[in-house]
Amino acid sequence: MAFIALALLLTASATRAQKKFSVYGIGFYNLENLFDTCHDAGKNDYEYLPDGTNKWTGMKYTHKLRNMAKVLSEMGTDWLPGVGCAAIGVSEVENAKCLTDLCNQAPLKARNFRFVHIEGPDQRGVDCALVYNPSLFRVRSQQLVPYVYKLSKDAGRATRGFLVVNGILGGENVTIIVCHLPSRGAESFYREEGGRQVRELKERLQSQNPNIKIIIMGDMNDDPQDKSMAVALGAKRKIKDVPKNGLYNPWWDVLASGTGTLQYDGKWNLFDQIILSQNLLHQEGASDYGTLKLRKHEIFRRDYLFQKEGRYKGNTLRTHAGGVWLDGYSDHLPTVVYLMKEQR
Repeated sequence: MAFIALALLLTASATRAQKKFSVYGIGFYNLENLFDTCHDAGKNDYEYLPDGTNKWTGMKYTHKLRNMAKVLSEMGTDWLPGVGCAAIGVSEVENAKCLTDLCNQAPLKARNFRFVHIEGPDQRGVDCALVYNPSLFRVRSQQLVPYVYKLSKDAGRATRGFLVVNGILGGENVTIIVCHLPSRGAESFYREEGGRQVRELKERLQSQNPNIKIIIMGDMNDDPQDKSMAVALGAKRKIKDVPKNGLYNPWWDVLASGTGTLQYDGKWNLFDQIILSQNLLHQEGASDYGTLKLRKHEIFRRDYLFQKEGRYKGNTLRTHAGGVWLDGYSDHLPTVVYLMKEQR
């Protein structure tokens, strides 16, 4: 297996000043309601049943799995053709059965994709998960850290927690935290509280291992400049402003350029962010890529992810819109970062 992984990496190597580099893709994608067709006890999943409002039949579920697998398998292939991402965080997945069915889709099964999932307390039943290529990312541990409601009026409420997966990527200890913060239907306070809780989690992990490399990703339901990300989480816009053990958010300038990962009333937002710890950053003027460093980030875009005609031409092609099944993908676009390391 190690030999196969090395062979894959060598096909994805970049040569720079007579040096060779291994490149790893890490992604995030909101799958927009990947539900099976069966009721999960205690969950409000009734709209995704055959007799529910979405008339969610086996045929529709099969199409949804096929569409999601197509996107996940193509993410990262712009830089890593034939290889794709080593690991991809996902949100809005109902349960482990959906993830098993997803990883059994031909393009993911061909790469032996696996998943990490821990059933959470969300009332609708949607969770975060991590799908990964075990030849590129080796999972060591996993835990679900709950989102804690702090106001007395919220006693008894529950939402998605923070999925924490520690593993080995490129021979290094990397922890991935997958999030899905409270929706825009809630006040900003709740997303700010989520940012604070993720920051505290990050700091606990760093206190246990000062050298740990951390990647925080998810549907934040806020843009990079919003308080939850910029203040509560403390993710900086510029690499030069990131302190030791701090965080860098590369998506500020992407949104400022006029594009994002989802649209509302014709305006782009960029909720789907991948944020990196300071020790994953290549400082300006430095020449050492001896350890994993951020090289590039991108919004994954394909023509098939967009509506081609009608009133919403140019918007993301969703599974449903206006009560009509579109056989689409998601209301969000995926994001990918590429980490580079010199081969020695």
